[in-house]
Amino acid sequence: MNDYISAIIIGIIEGLTEFLPVSSTAHIRLTQDLLQLPLDDSYWKMFAIVIQLGAILSVLVYFRTRIVEFVQSYPTGRSGLRTWWNHPIALVILSFVVTAIPCFIMDKFIGDMLENKMAIGWALLLGGLVMWYVDRTYSPRATTEKMEDMTLRQAIVIGLTQILAAAFPGTSRSMSTIAGGQIMGLSRSAALEFSFFLSIPVMVAATSFKLLQFILKEETAVSTHQWAVLAVGFVVSFLVAWVVIAWFMTWVRRHGFTPFAIYRIIIGIFTIAWAYRELT
Repeated sequence: MNDYISAIIIGIIEGLTEFLPVSSTAHIRLTQDLLQLPLDDSYWKMFAIVIQLGAILSVLVYFRTRIVEFVQSYPTGRSGLRTWWNHPIALVILSFVVTAIPCFIMDKFIGDMLENKMAIGWALLLGGLVMWYVDRTYSPRATTEKMEDMTLRQAIVIGLTQILAAAFPGTSRSMSTIAGGQIMGLSRSAALEFSFFLSIPVMVAATSFKLLQFILKEETAVSTHQWAVLAVGFVVSFLVAWVVIAWFMTWVRRHGFTPFAIYRIIIGIFTIAWAYRELT
């Protein structure tokens, strides 16, 4: 298949799934397999990660007003009750640090798990069951309605849950953040918004690291064609993700996360069956 068409398809999948709690990594991995792309090719591995920056850019655009508000209110917050260490900006950075250090250490393990379709299937399935249980059990008990009211403890625990998502592709970074937030008392909207903001430093760091790693390790320079294909995927993921964010924020407030949990379970079963068939 033409590389540009592949880039468009993968860009659409990335934009649709990056912020939904269904694992964009798993969906891109399965899509690349369906498109018969060389999964052991370092370029396509890098492509799948770097186009996530397009989706992250959509977060900056969509939440630009909130971002400016947080920056201007640092460190005391709008209420005047926050400090430099528990302002929303500080909590996002803290949660990122908690996630980033272990993930950097486990980079090789994480890369190997991306090749394991069976593990991805089980992560999708079990993650769906966890999401369904957490949303049903903890959503009515929420005590923190806004990001501005979050605590250090909540930010640390959410950061720790993201390590699980990074180690086992298919778990979903957003699912882990949202479920961890709900368990710690965040409302659906607060958990979702924190997930969006936390995705900015996490994904910028991850994608930049992978791009740099690819450039330094490759013996041949990235061709003009490869840069162009990457740019197409980047732009498509940005545009699709921008639309998805607006829809998702409205959907969750009204319906919750159960439909996504059911979807995960179905796709997980399908992926496990697919992987089993390949092994037999």
